[in-house]
Amino acid sequence: MAMAARDIEDLLRQTFPDATITITDLAGDGNHYAAEVVDESFRGQNRVQQQRAVYAALKGKMDGSNGELHALALTTKVPE
Repeated sequence: MAMAARDIEDLLRQTFPDATITITDLAGDGNHYAAEVVDESFRGQNRVQQQRAVYAALKGKMDGSNGELHALALTTKVPE
């Protein structure tokens, strides 16, 4: 079952309540998304640490072939 963009944002917002989060449905099919997460908590972290934090916030929704979220192009940033 596909996830809605709003569901992805809601999951991320639980971990990153003050972040600027942009979710884009890349293919219009509810399966292939891009997410940009801009949050102060990323300051001092390298890109891998930032992305691991985002994937952890998705609470297993991308895990394996049974995950609800099939593809996520992820961009993480610190606010300027």
